[in-house]
Amino acid sequence: MTKNTESSLKVPFWVPGDWNGFFGLGTNSLLNILVLSGLLLGVVQMPGEVVFGRVVPAVGLMLFLSNIYYGFMARRLALKENRTDVTALPAGPSVPHMFIVVLVIMLPVKIATGDPILAWQVGLAWAFIEGLVNLSGAFFAPYIRKLTPRAALLGTLAGVSIAFISIRPAMQILSPYPWIGLVCLAIVLGGWFAGVSFPWKVPAGLVAISVGTVMAWGATLFGWAPVMDPAALRESFGTLGIALPVPQLSNLIAGFKNIAPLLVTAIPFGVYDFIEAMDNVESASAAGDEYNVREVLFVDGFNSIIGTVLGSPFPNAVYIGHPGWKAVGGRIGYSLATGVLVITVTLLNIVPVLLNLIPLVAILPILLYIGALIGAQAFQATPRHHAPAIVLALVPHFAAWGKSQVDGALTAAGASARDVMDALTANGVLYDGMTKLGGGAILSGLVLGAIAVFLLDRKPKLAAGYALAGAVLSYFGFMHAEQVQFGANGLPTAITVGYLLLAALCYGFTYLPYDKNHLPEAG
Repeated sequence: MTKNTESSLKVPFWVPGDWNGFFGLGTNSLLNILVLSGLLLGVVQMPGEVVFGRVVPAVGLMLFLSNIYYGFMARRLALKENRTDVTALPAGPSVPHMFIVVLVIMLPVKIATGDPILAWQVGLAWAFIEGLVNLSGAFFAPYIRKLTPRAALLGTLAGVSIAFISIRPAMQILSPYPWIGLVCLAIVLGGWFAGVSFPWKVPAGLVAISVGTVMAWGATLFGWAPVMDPAALRESFGTLGIALPVPQLSNLIAGFKNIAPLLVTAIPFGVYDFIEAMDNVESASAAGDEYNVREVLFVDGFNSIIGTVLGSPFPNAVYIGHPGWKAVGGRIGYSLATGVLVITVTLLNIVPVLLNLIPLVAILPILLYIGALIGAQAFQATPRHHAPAIVLALVPHFAAWGKSQVDGALTAAGASARDVMDALTANGVLYDGMTKLGGGAILSGLVLGAIAVFLLDRKPKLAAGYALAGAVLSYFGFMHAEQVQFGANGLPTAITVGYLLLAALCYGFTYLPYDKNHLPEAG
């Protein structure tokens, strides 16, 4: 039942489909906590007691508050609209930002000073600034959403999903243990795409993780492949105990001592955050659940700041994936249960055990499922003739992803792009182009997508308006740049000039005739 004509509608806190949503979002959240823990331990080389005693509990409380509040919002919406099919917005740490804050903010500090604690402090200050920007977005997002075509909003969100949520898991599924990854992928796709019902109605996500874990440990114990490490698992049980989040104001303040370099990235990524959150609210709307974008962004930014004050350098995010959890039957309970699961695992310091018990390759297919669904939604929930605009909105994200791969490879080799720029260009690697196209990808994807939509709909004046917005955003470095800036020494950059010319041309189309035989609907 989805609707009830009686005024005394009873909205259940749990329905059978919530099991699917819970094992999907819950394992997804745990996966990201495992990943961010691994990044801090392996890349920044932070002490384990700081990672599991300070950072992880802060992340856990932040996610608990978000998931519980979004469950409350879903119940309120269900009662308001007299429906029982409302699905709560998912919440989690921003996946792209997990890598950005570690690799772009914290790692350079660690390399320059050799001090992982200072790197953590700088990460806290950066995340705090970003949280403030995200919080301020609550005042602007409703107007941006009203003026922006759905194809542009969902298209740039799909770009994030495919480039940063799907590609890496897809590669990890195939290496180094594809015989585990593909089996788990088949279970996830069979259960959530084809509707296969597993024995005793066990959720597909739980089946995939269970089968993958059994295969991994079986291969290890029988000597077929060293997938897991029994010694590390035994040792991790010694870390079990209570780890409560504690305010880290002194560490946060210490990170602000060199604030200028933080602003050039924290402000653009804060804008990125609230645009992405707005996109996810639009995604939920396209799936049938209309949430108040201002309230969502306020909760998102406020909880990010709480997490940062307690020691988390990872921003909170309205998660990609609402349509996916709705499709598998998730409603309100899956969000509440995920919040309880996350805070239990983090406060009891179970994360090190899970890190050594469950093979990563068994969880990754869930991310691939979400990426596929969000990418598909951009095309399914918009007019067919807007498809080219969606493709344009995708492109900047692939440039951003490609640049991240090049940067990672060069860092591993002890080099930088500047050192080998000529060699990169000679071998067909358009690094400068990737940097400019991928800078502020979520904004540039949105702007390019909107321009294309309005041209497809023969509204050139609106296209010109978005081109002007692109000129302003690029001048200040919010898109097509790596940092906040004021043009090129105060003068318009070449890209800014290009957007101004694009705006003039689009406006000029108003005075030109259209081919009556060329109908946008036939595109």
